[in-house]
Amino acid sequence: MKKLFLLLGLAFLIANCSGNDNQNTESSSMPKDSLETVFNEQLANEVGADDYGMRQYVMAFLKAGPNPSADSTQAMELQRAHLANIRRMAEDGDLVLAGPFMDRGDVRGIYVFNVKTVEEARELTETDPAIQAGALEMELHPWYGSAALMKINEIHEQISKQNP
Repeated sequence: MKKLFLLLGLAFLIANCSGNDNQNTESSSMPKDSLETVFNEQLANEVGADDYGMRQYVMAFLKAGPNPSADSTQAMELQRAHLANIRRMAEDGDLVLAGPFMDRGDVRGIYVFNVKTVEEARELTETDPAIQAGALEMELHPWYGSAALMKINEIHEQISKQNP
């Protein structure tokens, strides 16, 4: 469960931090404030990066569904089942990132799936008890983002003191 509630901001931080602290001082033709790029081919291959350090995912927006649970006990049980499904997808490597929005609007959260097609993501979302019950709906979109996201769960484990 530790892997589940990650901040999207962390992903952008990871994507933008690698190599940005080293100034290029070796080339006299480069300005002093130019940043040196340090390409790690092994890491790029490991995370499935293309030449731009990016890869394809499927992004899901979790939205309030047509059948919200009126009973608080039933809603709590459905939430537990929903979180267990998230945990399973993350452990299986299908779910890279998940997290709720904090404003309680109609869009409740996001998933970033490690799949190539929207259909593969749809099959995964159909395993979610909250989707099956109609408490949530998914809006799925192919998404091109930093391949560094593939390391986010590993990093999150190193910085999280508690399980959510």
